[in-house]
Amino acid sequence: MKDTVLVTGGTGFIGSHTTVELQQAGYNVVIVDNLSNSNADVLDGIEKITGIRPAFEKVDCCDMKALEAVFEKYNGIKGIIHFAASKAVGESVEKPLMYYRNNLNSLINLLELMPKYGVKGIIFSSSCTVYGQPDAENLPVTESAPIKKAESPYGNTKQVNEEIIQDYVNSGAPIKSIILRYFNPIGSHPTAYIGELPNGVPANLIPYLTQTAAGIRECLTVFGDNYNTPDGSCIRDYIYVVDLAKAHVCAMARILDGKAEEPVEIFNIGTGHGVSVLELINSFERATGVKLNYKIGERRAGDIEAIWGNVDKANKVLGWSANTPLDEVLLSAWNWQKHLVK
Repeated sequence: MKDTVLVTGGTGFIGSHTTVELQQAGYNVVIVDNLSNSNADVLDGIEKITGIRPAFEKVDCCDMKALEAVFEKYNGIKGIIHFAASKAVGESVEKPLMYYRNNLNSLINLLELMPKYGVKGIIFSSSCTVYGQPDAENLPVTESAPIKKAESPYGNTKQVNEEIIQDYVNSGAPIKSIILRYFNPIGSHPTAYIGELPNGVPANLIPYLTQTAAGIRECLTVFGDNYNTPDGSCIRDYIYVVDLAKAHVCAMARILDGKAEEPVEIFNIGTGHGVSVLELINSFERATGVKLNYKIGERRAGDIEAIWGNVDKANKVLGWSANTPLDEVLLSAWNWQKHLVK
């Protein structure tokens, strides 16, 4: 068994898939999650896939006393992957203080505890939203592209958290960090034992799309068709969640094996290709044979027009790449949705 890794938000969409990949790579995983946007039943799915049930503590990372108790209970945590955060762009515009309180305090608490308990490093779940809307000449966007004023409070929490990590490490804190700026994670594990399962009405495109295809939602709204893109809809870099999860395993190994060359390293995690919302819908219909009921609506506050990543650095330095075809990814999301309604 390799080192013990704490995964915050580990019953969430990306956290659960990353837990699977960590366990399959031999790591011992402890999950911390307050279940505000996930379900403890996810642990059953992780166990079905890997044969191992990860340790789980229902704890809010903003609760310092409860969080420290986790480090005391599980002696020897060597690395942290920090997913726990509120993450809906639209909701952050409506409830900015909730986003700042949750997303900033949770990280600060973890950073404060790391040296005390001998934790070597933290992988931070960041986002391409830190780039704002890149200028056309900066697409595909690289890690050295300018950090622009965030389009939403959610995006701003990611920017501020990156600055907090860099300031803390640069102050002489005895830890290292790898910041992963990911693009748009979609799809589900090929077993359909885990997938994206938001509580209530989905804020992300794919679960809303698959729920519409399944008849749970009446109609999918495409937010705007008058953007300056080939078909008028927003363009994103959609990455398969399993490929994304594997990037975290590469990053954790880089820190724990002492291979990180800088105290803080930053990598884009995406496919390197932009796909519009309307292209995504067409791909889903092609992959599944299901016609989707959708309509064009008004633009949504906080949405970026077009962004996709240059991922050469992650390919070369981490030795990682995302190669799963989009149709296959969308089919995995549909299989997960069908699994849910059985």
